[in-house]
Amino acid sequence: MKGLKTIIATSLVLTGFVATEVEAATEWNVSLWGKRRAFTENVEKLAELVEAKTNGEFKLKLSYGGLSKARENLDGISFGAFEMAQFCSFYHTDKNPTITVTELPFSLDVSLARVGEIYMAVFNHPEVKKDLARWNATLLMPTPLPQYNIASKSDQLAKLEDFEGLRVRGPGGIMNVLSKLGAVKTSVPFSEVRQSMDSGVIDAASFAPHAHLATNTYKVANWVTTNLNLGSANCPVVVNTEALEMLKPAHREALLTSVDEALDFYVQNYEQNTTAKFDKAIEQEGVMQVTFTPEQTKQLNELAASVRQDWVKKYKGNFDSQALLEFTAEQFSQ
Repeated sequence: MKGLKTIIATSLVLTGFVATEVEAATEWNVSLWGKRRAFTENVEKLAELVEAKTNGEFKLKLSYGGLSKARENLDGISFGAFEMAQFCSFYHTDKNPTITVTELPFSLDVSLARVGEIYMAVFNHPEVKKDLARWNATLLMPTPLPQYNIASKSDQLAKLEDFEGLRVRGPGGIMNVLSKLGAVKTSVPFSEVRQSMDSGVIDAASFAPHAHLATNTYKVANWVTTNLNLGSANCPVVVNTEALEMLKPAHREALLTSVDEALDFYVQNYEQNTTAKFDKAIEQEGVMQVTFTPEQTKQLNELAASVRQDWVKKYKGNFDSQALLEFTAEQFSQ
């Protein structure tokens, strides 16, 4: 009996030690892809802030492709394969239909900071929360991106009719407009965009500046657009809801109160470095810049309006798509 008591006591001590160790050193796995770039600076800054605020007791371990494929990050979040991830809604619109409202073309030139505010407002909409809850997911932070523009290896774009037959790699909102002009949405992996343009698999790619720089599309492009203004992609940072709820209150507060500062850093870094760097790069490469005329812009805007209504009709049986569209449009117009 004495021996049994000793074993039990030792077991309790060891169990208590392990539990203390786990609680004292909380580490979340974060699934990203590619490599560190302007697109991931919000997550990089968030990790830095959280570790500093908790004196190293809570850390975000960032993994660039080591945990999951980019298009499977939401699935990984749903069953707790990792605690945090970044994904793009156009990768799987059927999995997150509500947040695709932000990728619709609103034909407005909105500041990067304001894009972040709009996305956060949409993330907090009841319909969106309900949608993401299906994946045991909580939207934590947006990755605001500037308006996408197209870089193409094709002959110069002189009129909108020249989009006919153009094979373009791009997100849903933009491609839904361009498809009405005859463009063909063509999917290729992000890492293969430059090679695909060079070999003729695709004719063009629609990206924000950081992605054009990362893929080097401008180095093989004959022209780029300057004022397409048909929106960009929504690539949020999401967390596993159960993992968030299980965090120590101090750790959860450190995480949530670091979001705004991480976003501010991201926006400043993007505007001062990435956008300016891309502008300089296309100038040095001698890439033709295509600016749409007021008449062409008007036509694009009319197509954009029809795309928004197409979206409402597509999802009206799943959720109140009209109300969500009106809410989002109001955010963009403020």
